[in-house]
Amino acid sequence: MAMNCNAKDEVDGGPPCAPGGAAKTRRPDNTAFKQQRLPAWQPILTAGTVLPTFFVVGLIFIPIGIGIFVTSNNIREVEIDYTGTEPSSPCNKCLNPNVTRCVCTINFTLEKAFEGNVFMYYGLSNFYQNHRRYVKSRDDSQLNGDSSALLNPSKECEPYRRNEDLPVAPCGAIANSMFNDTLELFLVSNESDPTPTPITLKKKGIAWWTDKHVKFRNPPGGGSLEERFKGTTKPVNWLTPVYMLDSDEDNNGFINEDFIVWMRTAALPTFRKLYRLIEQTSDLRPTLPAGQYYLNITYNYPVHSFDGRKRMILSTISWMGGKNPFLGIAYITVGSISFLLGVVLLVINHKYRNSSNTTDTMAF
Repeated sequence: MAMNCNAKDEVDGGPPCAPGGAAKTRRPDNTAFKQQRLPAWQPILTAGTVLPTFFVVGLIFIPIGIGIFVTSNNIREVEIDYTGTEPSSPCNKCLNPNVTRCVCTINFTLEKAFEGNVFMYYGLSNFYQNHRRYVKSRDDSQLNGDSSALLNPSKECEPYRRNEDLPVAPCGAIANSMFNDTLELFLVSNESDPTPTPITLKKKGIAWWTDKHVKFRNPPGGGSLEERFKGTTKPVNWLTPVYMLDSDEDNNGFINEDFIVWMRTAALPTFRKLYRLIEQTSDLRPTLPAGQYYLNITYNYPVHSFDGRKRMILSTISWMGGKNPFLGIAYITVGSISFLLGVVLLVINHKYRNSSNTTDTMAF
């Protein structure tokens, strides 16, 4: 039986072809695909097509960028840092490790009123929630209410999988490091009436709907929530077990919205997460009038050991979301560069086209 032989292999130093063997070619098949005969659109770039494109992009992007930038600047936002590293800070006393359940108060002023719904965030800096091991340290089956995963968490949760020979619920490094400062906001009415007015902070409605109703579920069962978590223990750094996060049954356990918000990890080491909502109660009055306020902080969350920072942010929103001037600046920059390139290429084209016409006339 004759064997196929590649003549090129013999030339390249391979074994010689057997006499009478059929030579095998490396030539591609004669098809439109392999011979690169498929139909293709190959535009020819000319001044008549390129220059209008640059000008159109510039004329579209610059107004959009200006609109986005102005909208972002109209969003009111105030940020209060309460880390307490400065000796003059009211929260500096809370850095003492011997102080338990420390409460500090920070006074601030709103120069302008906040209209519409106001969003209260807590912000952390130098906290790397995007670390690979940290992001993987969770058990989604357990968080979805799986009874078997509740008592036998995933090994991805190590070393926060078991404590005192009991399964941890919720397990993992993300849950173990949950933010647990308590923030309260008060309005100082006026100097003649020093009695402060507490601002109502809504704690429900801060998590994504899909997280609250699909991704996070409490263990099934007919008893109390404590009975459904029987046989588990709280994470090491938590002050209370998961079934005591809230007195409201619809905001307790794995479906606690503060917990759900924390479990959605941030992409960058400096981030903010929604903490509370301040809803507008009347169209005739601003949600937060201008004036004197103070922030009451139950200081529980330690950040000094890793040079972190903590802050509280009050912000309104617009149709494009929260305050973010970057998108507007990006649109303006791209549009300006495009328009400038169009002008430069127009001048170059006009100059060299006239030179070419003059040369042709002289040669004729």
